[in-house]
Amino acid sequence: MKLTYARIFVDDLAAARTFYRDTLGLMELWNWNDVAFGYDVGVTLMIEPTDGNTPEEVGRFVGLSLAVDDIQATYQRLQSSGVEFTYAPTQQPWGGTLAHFKDTSGNVLTLVEMGAP
Repeated sequence: MKLTYARIFVDDLAAARTFYRDTLGLMELWNWNDVAFGYDVGVTLMIEPTDGNTPEEVGRFVGLSLAVDDIQATYQRLQSSGVEFTYAPTQQPWGGTLAHFKDTSGNVLTLVEMGAP
């Protein structure tokens, strides 16, 4: 077995597409009839709308970490693009640096810059 998709549910698919593709700069792998989009993050990050019957799927901490080479530069770029951060880049006891940010539906994702082993 292997992980094939990491799914994030959103309440505005068009806004999410712009955010993930244009603001974060992720490469869009596929578009399934404008109903779901896939982005390359090592595994496919799948962005899809909630069915409306399970609103608790939107606006939560999703536990996905996106690795970057320079977290300070990425933080500054995203913040200047209007991305809301809930946790500024902070060095962790294990040596890496983390920052948490919200997408257009309020889902919280993490940026991570790995520290020296």
